[in-house]
Amino acid sequence: MNNLKTKIMKKTLYFFCSIIVIIGFLFAPNSVNAYPFWAQQNYESPREATGKIVCANCHLAQMPTIAEVPQSVGADSVFKAVVKIPYKKDLKEIGADGSEVPLQVGAVVMLPDGFKLAPQDRWSDEIKEETEGVYFTNYSEDKDNIILVGPLPGDTNKEITFPVLSPDPSTNKEYHYGKYSIHVGANRGRGQVYPTGEKSNNSLFTSTASGTITSIDTNDDGSLAIDITNNDGNTATENLPAGTQIIVNLNDEIKAGDPLTKDPNVGGFGQLDTEVVLQSPYRIIGLIAFFIGVGLTQILLVLKKKQVEKVQAAEGI
Repeated sequence: MNNLKTKIMKKTLYFFCSIIVIIGFLFAPNSVNAYPFWAQQNYESPREATGKIVCANCHLAQMPTIAEVPQSVGADSVFKAVVKIPYKKDLKEIGADGSEVPLQVGAVVMLPDGFKLAPQDRWSDEIKEETEGVYFTNYSEDKDNIILVGPLPGDTNKEITFPVLSPDPSTNKEYHYGKYSIHVGANRGRGQVYPTGEKSNNSLFTSTASGTITSIDTNDDGSLAIDITNNDGNTATENLPAGTQIIVNLNDEIKAGDPLTKDPNVGGFGQLDTEVVLQSPYRIIGLIAFFIGVGLTQILLVLKKKQVEKVQAAEGI
C-alpha cells in the first residue's frame, strides 16, 4: 500500500513539474521585460477546459479587460475587434534587472473557427492608422483563428484593434450563419512567476522560516540574501531577486509566512467572453421584405378604413 502511495505521489509530482516547465517556456522574461504572448504555443490551446486563459497561471493579479465587437457582421467582411486595457497613467513596474520600467501590454483574441486575421490588402485606411506599430501573429499554423499581440508599450496601446475577416458559408459549407463566441484576454505588466515556478521580482516574498534575522547581504547583481536563525541555531537563507524592496531589518523576529518585501505588482490579467452574429444576407433581405409587407399592410388597412368611412357617410349611416 505504501509503495502504491509513493508511486502515485511521484506521478503527481512529475505531472506538476511538467506543467511548471511548460509554463516556463510560456513566460520566460525577455529583453523588453515582458512575457511574450506568442510563447503560449506550448499549449494546444491557450484556453483551458475551465474557460481560464493560461496567461492567468503566471499573471496572478486580476485587472479589468474591455472588448468591443459588432453585434453582427456579414459574410466575407472585415470588421474590428477592439480590446481595451485600462490602467492608471504613467505606472512603472520592476523590470527583470530590478530597474523601473513602463508597463507593457499584450492581448489574445480567440475567434470562432473560420474567422481569422484579415489580410492587409483588405484593411481600411482607418484600420491601418489604428494598427500602426502593432504586430499581429497567429497562435500556430493550424490555429489562425487565435490572434496574439504583444508586448507593446502600454502608454500608447491601451486600445488594440484587431482586423478580423469573417468566413463565407456560401463558399465553404463547413461554416454556417449564426451566433459565435469570442474569448478575449489582455495583460498589462510582468508576471509574478518565472519559468521554473519561482517568483519573479514582481511579486510579494514571504519568509519560509521562523526566527531572527541575523544578516542581510546584497550581492553584486543586486539580489539579496537574508539569513534567518531559529532558536535551535539553524539558519535558513532567503534569496531575493534584484529590485525587491525589503520591509524587514536586522534582529527582527519573524514567523514563517511573514512578508519580507513590498508587493510591487501594479499590473494584472483579465479575460472576458463576447459574441458576434454572422448574418445571412438572405435573412436581411427577408427581414426587409417583411418590414415592407407590414408597412404596406398597415397602409392598405388605413385606406380601407377611409373607404368604409366614406361609404358609411354617403349612405347616412
